[in-house]
Amino acid sequence: MAYVDGFVLAVPTANKDAYRASAAKAWLLFKEFGATRHVECWGNDVPDGKLTDFKRSVQAKDDETIVFSWIEYPSKEVRDEVYRRMKDDPRMKEMDMPFDARRMIFGGFQPIFDERA
Repeated sequence: MAYVDGFVLAVPTANKDAYRASAAKAWLLFKEFGATRHVECWGNDVPDGKLTDFKRSVQAKDDETIVFSWIEYPSKEVRDEVYRRMKDDPRMKEMDMPFDARRMIFGGFQPIFDERA
């Protein structure tokens, strides 16, 4: 069964084009190593919550936009191998990260419901 890595991060709004270019460059490696889908979503309707919200979860600043993204793999085993290979690939060291990765939240998820129209 498929496996999904999900991410929420705050990107300086002025870095939107640089972020998109960085994601496209990273996708080439993810795909080469076995990922099957990569989606990046630029926030445009991300409300403030009463107890918690996306902005607070990543300590977003006023000049930052929330990005919600995910990468799909055929299985957790493939995902683990993709990360192992990417960690050792010299091309990863050349990647520009136009955001503060320390505030990114992420995790791996096993789908339990997946329907499409």
